[in-house]
Amino acid sequence: MPPSEISPAELEARLRLHRLPDVGPRRYYSLFRAFGSASSALSAPASAWRALGLPEGCAQARRSPEVREGASAALRWLERSRHHVLLHDQADYPALLSELSDAPPLLFVAGEPSTLEKPQLAMVGSRRASRPGLDTATAFSRSLAGAGFVITSGLALGIDGAAHQAALDVGGQTVGVLGTGLEKLYPQRHRALADAMICNGSAVVSEFPLDAGPQAANFPRRNRIISGLSLGVLVVEASVSSGSLITARLAAEQGREVYAMPGSIHHPGARGCHQLIRDGATLVETVEHILEGLRGWRSMPLSTTEMFTPSCHPLVQLLQAAPYTSEALANISGWDLPRLLATLTELELAGHVVLEGGRWFARAS
Repeated sequence: MPPSEISPAELEARLRLHRLPDVGPRRYYSLFRAFGSASSALSAPASAWRALGLPEGCAQARRSPEVREGASAALRWLERSRHHVLLHDQADYPALLSELSDAPPLLFVAGEPSTLEKPQLAMVGSRRASRPGLDTATAFSRSLAGAGFVITSGLALGIDGAAHQAALDVGGQTVGVLGTGLEKLYPQRHRALADAMICNGSAVVSEFPLDAGPQAANFPRRNRIISGLSLGVLVVEASVSSGSLITARLAAEQGREVYAMPGSIHHPGARGCHQLIRDGATLVETVEHILEGLRGWRSMPLSTTEMFTPSCHPLVQLLQAAPYTSEALANISGWDLPRLLATLTELELAGHVVLEGGRWFARAS
């Protein structure tokens, strides 16, 4: 559904700005900072756009029928059930993703948008995975989803699909990040899987216009979202040329944990993981190796009850005074976001807090 905090005219302007050729996240934010809103940017003279260093075609295209119709189609899409858009300056935008300098100005979401605010672990790997690789991805995804983590991946064939399906199988949540628009799902072989995610409390998301088809350059772009949403990235099986290594590199640059599974020296699908391990990724043989890494992120035991009883937990006490977004709660509590989000999930699973409309609330005892 459309966000309620901004006017319909501003939302339509943002959707138009988002569709302009050659306007990626950095140029979008440049326009937004210069003019204060998308509406003002679209009505500014072309000379002002040129002064910001934007190509001539950008200013000319903003009033084109194609751009207007694309924005109108997106507004119609948002009127349908389980369809949402998350905007970079709104409370329900994922807090970890907002830390990126090139965070998507908007995300189209089919399914449950609050899933994106919960602690996520990315699982990625080869599209042509071996049977043992698929079995390993399934086992790890089941364990991690069962422990309360959202499993995030790219809805590709192979490891991605196995990770998504396994999370659903145990009643967990999973996020699929597309390299196409949501109306041009790729690969189509995962249409049923995507529908199951959308209808069962998970989410499929994309930064691209709804009608954007598969283009090779867009898949590395989507990889920064997979890693940006997540506390860490686990590479299950990958060759040295796999796009999964791009996701892992981006994760390291973003300050996320990187995990890799070793394999046979005779299996080409293990060589990418071995390269990551040589470069400093954590070698993973059991789920506990990942949970140990998360203890480092959170600087506390995995169970919040080892340190606090729910009634006196400092986060619950803060939320009893007032609801907060994740970022605001991190600021007022002094906790770092990964630790905060993981702890809030434990408190949510225990029934002590709830996430509604992008803000956390304490639940009555």
